[in-house]
Amino acid sequence: MTACAWSFVGRGGIRLVADVWGQPSSPPLILLHGGGQTRHAWRRTGPRLATLGWRVISVDLRGHGNSGWSADGDYDLELFAWDVRELVAEVGGRPVLVGASLGGVSSLLAAGEEPMASIRALVLVDVAHRPDPRGARRIVEFMRGRPEGFASVDEAAAAVSAYLTHRARPDDPEGLRNNLRRRGDRWVWHWDPRMLDSLEGRLDPPGMADRLLDAARHADVPILLVRGGISDVVREDVAEEFCAKVPLARGVEVANAGHMVAGDRNEHFIGAIIPFLLEIGVH
Repeated sequence: MTACAWSFVGRGGIRLVADVWGQPSSPPLILLHGGGQTRHAWRRTGPRLATLGWRVISVDLRGHGNSGWSADGDYDLELFAWDVRELVAEVGGRPVLVGASLGGVSSLLAAGEEPMASIRALVLVDVAHRPDPRGARRIVEFMRGRPEGFASVDEAAAAVSAYLTHRARPDDPEGLRNNLRRRGDRWVWHWDPRMLDSLEGRLDPPGMADRLLDAARHADVPILLVRGGISDVVREDVAEEFCAKVPLARGVEVANAGHMVAGDRNEHFIGAIIPFLLEIGVH
């Protein structure tokens, strides 16, 4: 299934780009990737969900992929949340939000804090109210590594494989090209390097866990927390605590998947969320 290109205006007039699958008349479902990724993280998920009757919109967050960069280098969580609100208003139809990591936190704040985005349901992909500091630190170390870039796409693929040791290295690394851009004769990651300076230290500051739990409760919509079974970012006990403290939340685990659940085991991820999507209804 071929995606259609789309763009919209986020907070402060920034242009955000998206891929869209499915029929315009189908109910909307929005995919929001994690920090340091692009909309192509959902390249296998989007078409599959569209075949199940959804109009799927996969967005490059600000500072990522082909979307615009914040002119002043500001990437506060509030800006990401406001972008989600703008997107929900533009799409209409009370969409389902599916957010991984940074995309999940942004969706949770947009849905549960004023002004609340009007959504049907929320799927949080390996994100809860409190990250494991060891896993979060490992992500930051990877993102800060190799600021000089790579000589080739294959060299970048080798760096990813060294980071994601549980995932088999793909035979063809060219799919990684969507997460890279050219800078002179080098390949660098396709996101604004200033983003990490803006976000680092703000993902789990004092009071953030309570704030996210409050947002989840106030969102007043069904929430599914999908945890990677071998995730080093969301511990099992933290996922259980989130679901225990948020009345409309439930959890499911995808075995042998790490923090990037859909990238690790896409078909198992889809299988894990289908019962939830069927329950909330396509129509």
